[in-house]
Amino acid sequence: MSPGILTEDRAQGVATLTLNRPERRNALGAAGTAALAAAFERLAGDPGCRAVVLAGAPPAFCAGSDLKELGGMDVPAMCAHEAEAARLARRIGMLPLPVVAAVEGHALGGGMILALACDVVVSARSARWHLPEVPNGWLPPWGLQALMARVGPVRARLLTWGIAPLDGAEALRLGLADALAEDGQALAEAAALAARLAALPAHAVRSTKRYFEPFVLADAERQDAEACRVFAADAESPASQATLARFARKA
Repeated sequence: MSPGILTEDRAQGVATLTLNRPERRNALGAAGTAALAAAFERLAGDPGCRAVVLAGAPPAFCAGSDLKELGGMDVPAMCAHEAEAARLARRIGMLPLPVVAAVEGHALGGGMILALACDVVVSARSARWHLPEVPNGWLPPWGLQALMARVGPVRARLLTWGIAPLDGAEALRLGLADALAEDGQALAEAAALAARLAALPAHAVRSTKRYFEPFVLADAERQDAEACRVFAADAESPASQATLARFARKA
């Protein structure tokens, strides 16, 4: 794949997809979401690929939805945009390939949820995990099932309130991450883990993921639709409108 908003490298049967908008901390706009969805679909049908690593170009994993882009939309358009991101995150759980997230820097909002939607998460020690949506004025519009699958509903509610960010060590302790790496080493650790998964019998890896899919995803599609409905109402509030207007004015 040529350099752009998403890059790809291959080694040992592992495809590494890297979100490549460092100037926006790899925020997910419509184009990036579409590119990532297309890459996952292509790799799912590629017999030479047996595992995927998802990373972000320094200095961040992903800062979530591109609020500058959202700030220029009306509420129905925002909901349509977020529904595509929700579909992307759910699709990760249905892929026949294991997907390992390599989190360095920020994993914020939808970026945090995107990481949690992956099968395995490696976090750098000083990575910043945070859901800032409620402080911004709205409920996260998708992906809360991925959060609840990892930490349960009570802890998920506390994290969704976004009172304070977490570092990688706390993310590991809570179960948001599965492995901890020293700063700058998350990608190497994730690639090594993905290579070990790729070396296992492919049919058994696929069947294991398929077996656990209903427990991990549960009724994620319905939950995403409900969260987006609440998000739409929240987005009309003065606090939300002020946040979106501030980001829309940014260069």
